[in-house]
Amino acid sequence: MDTRFPFVDWFRNASPYINAHRGRTFVILIEGEAMASGRGEQLIQDLALLHSLGVRLVVVFGIRPQVHTALAAAEITPRRVDGRWVADRAVMATVEQVAAQQRLWLEARLSLGLPSTPLHGVELNVISGNLVTAKPLGVREGVDFDHSGEVRRVRAGAIEGLLDKGALVLLPPLGFSSTGEVFDLDASDVAQHAAVALKADKLILLGESEGLEDDTGALLRQLSPYEAQPRLSQATPGSELARHLHAACQAAREGVARTHLLCWRNHDALLSELFTRDGVGTMITQHRYEQLRPATLNDVAGLLDLLEPLEQRGMLVARSRERLEHEIDDYVVIERDGMVIGCAALHAFSDVQLGELACVAVHASYRGGDRGERLVDAIEQRARSREITRLFVLTTHTAHWFVERGFASASLDDLPPLKRETYNHARKSKVLIKVLAG
Repeated sequence: MDTRFPFVDWFRNASPYINAHRGRTFVILIEGEAMASGRGEQLIQDLALLHSLGVRLVVVFGIRPQVHTALAAAEITPRRVDGRWVADRAVMATVEQVAAQQRLWLEARLSLGLPSTPLHGVELNVISGNLVTAKPLGVREGVDFDHSGEVRRVRAGAIEGLLDKGALVLLPPLGFSSTGEVFDLDASDVAQHAAVALKADKLILLGESEGLEDDTGALLRQLSPYEAQPRLSQATPGSELARHLHAACQAAREGVARTHLLCWRNHDALLSELFTRDGVGTMITQHRYEQLRPATLNDVAGLLDLLEPLEQRGMLVARSRERLEHEIDDYVVIERDGMVIGCAALHAFSDVQLGELACVAVHASYRGGDRGERLVDAIEQRARSREITRLFVLTTHTAHWFVERGFASASLDDLPPLKRETYNHARKSKVLIKVLAG
């Protein structure tokens, strides 16, 4: 009988992320729709959990649907231009009232500590204030936006001081000017500027969308700002997609390591994105979450874990730790968030301008993409740089895959003498050779 608890396995797998996130600064945007739909309680519990794990939290909240409801009740129809409403006196009075109500509600829920609640025993110091300065949008294309504004500056030093004291900082979509005026701001703009000013480790944008999709409807896990720009250009001005993509791309360009687009409708989105390797949303980053690079001695343990299942199935020849350490300079690896998920090696026979493409492997959970091709391309480039004109491979299971990539059948006589002498006749590996173009 299997007596294991799935939670225990999940907890073990999450432990590296728990350690990695401790002491890090996350800026999290929660759009007003999440609160209006009743998802606020669950999100607050998740925020409290993150705080208890040592994450430094700055939470920005949106109020758009709540303001729309209040304006409709007051029979006020705001003028809208390019997705922004013109915050005249009547609109601004409603914005200020709703922002104050929403802030108070959040502070109250974050203070909840009854024994019957998930926040029992968790003390949260929630602090808000005049932490964002703003300037008016002014007159644009003949339209005076009145009290609609944009972020001038985030008081990073003051926020850092609060975070250092263990507080959770709450930022409304409002800004204050040096003349004492209050301006209506876009919540995603506040979140982006806060993340940049604080040099945050993550900017997390919780909206309606599950993330970005490709042409087939499949979720795009990772994009650079350059790759995301066409989608931003096609987005409707003022839409949530446009606002979130702009914030994500701009934050990435200005030094925020990772920005995540998540859906608040998914109850597990926030924790799944932060504590699993692949997450559930789309990440915008200047840095490759998954990179192909030369192997180092620090990768030996990861290589052993990757190769062992393939060796047990007879697909690869068993390699000892000592052998891997000795040959580590021959290897390239694909690393995904600290885990080796692919590898390949080039063993050179320079005297005959031949190289062996060896140990091509991709983790079972990450097959089906182009990682195998990327590994082979990297080895071919390395071979050319060493003036190797031909690559050979010995394979028992994947001959067809290599043929599709330009390798042709060959014989033992085509191998270098040293390789012929050590050929394992019991395995009966097929010999394939590829001539490298100059």
